[in-house]
Amino acid sequence: MKQIFPDLWQTDVENPFPGLTTHAYLLTREEGNVLFYNTGHEYEIDAMATLGGVDWQLLSHQDELGKSLLRVRERYGAKLGGHALERESFAEILEPDVLFTGRQTLAGNIEVIPTPGHTPGSTCFQVRSATGKTYLFTGDTVYRNRKEQWSNGFIKGWSDCDTLVASLRMLRELQPDVVISSAFADKDGYQEMSPNDWARHVDSALQPLLTAG
Repeated sequence: MKQIFPDLWQTDVENPFPGLTTHAYLLTREEGNVLFYNTGHEYEIDAMATLGGVDWQLLSHQDELGKSLLRVRERYGAKLGGHALERESFAEILEPDVLFTGRQTLAGNIEVIPTPGHTPGSTCFQVRSATGKTYLFTGDTVYRNRKEQWSNGFIKGWSDCDTLVASLRMLRELQPDVVISSAFADKDGYQEMSPNDWARHVDSALQPLLTAG
């Protein structure tokens, strides 16, 4: 695992299919560690033991499902969280302990922010780190593209354009210090930024959806 901030660790890259790369991220906290997204690397799951294990695993949407959820549960007894609209897909592998239905705070200071559009249950997570930084985990709702820009996660025939537009407009109002996607096409899936930077990136991601509409 690679340490990218004092309390945040990134798993080795994975390539679910050509042109797409992903990481998972372990946030270490006194209240219990949280694994955002998912990794299929068993050696990375084992390595999490040296950082205090995993108390929670939170998935941003159904595309992150995999048999490794069972390994995380078996190894650490981690609680699983996912959106209620995708419970059926989750349950094919592992029934979630917590089903998101709206904006809420979980596990002390993890803000759960449903952002439907990419998929019906797409969810973002925001947390104020003990370091003072605010991390925003965006899943595939908005992600880093090959041009070192942030793009929307619209997939024709699968995503809902109007719903995604509404979700992005809501995310635009947040003020993260670090934004961390699940999938990415750039060299990194995260970026430090100012609030003004973030608003500009979201506007850029919104523009193709507004033009198409």
